[in-house]
Amino acid sequence: MSAAAATTQPRPGAGTPPPRTAAARRRMLGLDRDAWFLLLPALIPVLVLSVGPLLYGISLAFTDAQSGVTRSTSFTGVRNFADLRLDSLFWESFRIGLVWAVCVTALQLLLALGLALLLNENLRFRWLARTLALVPWAMPEVVVGIMWRLVYNPDAGVLNNTLRHLHLTSGHTDWLSSLSLALPAVIVVGVWAGMPQTTVVLLAGLQNVPVELHEAAGIDGAGMWRRFTTVTWPTLKPVVLSITALNFIWNFNSFGLVYVLTSGGPGGKTRLPTLFAYEEAFRYGQFGYAAAMGLVMVAVIAVLLTVFLRNRLKEADQ
Repeated sequence: MSAAAATTQPRPGAGTPPPRTAAARRRMLGLDRDAWFLLLPALIPVLVLSVGPLLYGISLAFTDAQSGVTRSTSFTGVRNFADLRLDSLFWESFRIGLVWAVCVTALQLLLALGLALLLNENLRFRWLARTLALVPWAMPEVVVGIMWRLVYNPDAGVLNNTLRHLHLTSGHTDWLSSLSLALPAVIVVGVWAGMPQTTVVLLAGLQNVPVELHEAAGIDGAGMWRRFTTVTWPTLKPVVLSITALNFIWNFNSFGLVYVLTSGGPGGKTRLPTLFAYEEAFRYGQFGYAAAMGLVMVAVIAVLLTVFLRNRLKEADQ
């Protein structure tokens, strides 16, 4: 064998990984005790405050649990779900919840995108505008609800007074008690309260758009709309997808804002499914039935979001 051939042959054991010790194998499998010990302070609150109540709520959905210390609880199987399937009031509240979530999410996205594009420009007092845009986000839902109840007040509200001064109306419109106006009025409040969060996320996404690409597109003669569709939107699209999905979940699960504004009225026109489940549990004491409602809401929203995200991810891949 020549010296050149000998040098080309691998040495014994070369190219093969060294034997792993038992400690190394435990670390690869995530079984290192020190790592688990460090994770416990964060893991225990999640298990106690999130996973535990979730599992308990799922178990309640298959029982006849009711309020009262002396009442016994027994396993009923899927009877709650069978009753829920025929509950027209619940499905009507579910329809209202979908209308609310879709409208609020869509309007939040459109208005927040326009505001984020404006705040991303090199305008005078931009820092002040960005600060003021966060004011609704800093206010608790209860405060927002009370404030907008005063705005919508039929006698002394700012909205009715403004409309009268502009000679657009001469009456006293009761926005939150009208069967036809209550839901649109509440949607406006939901958009106003949630738009700052979406604006901040979109503004952060706009910071990642390379300025050089905009400059190059401008040199090529691309107008503002062309630069947005070819440069800004492709970079911003993953951010829009994520915040839209999160906003839909948050809006569908809204409770405090609508509860303060209308408590689900008038005539159930603004009764979201979360309000319906709340009333069943804490007004009528039907804990098992209310838990079944919550489980159905989670399942339906999970299916809708899965379909939505799958379609949008397919479009992104294409």
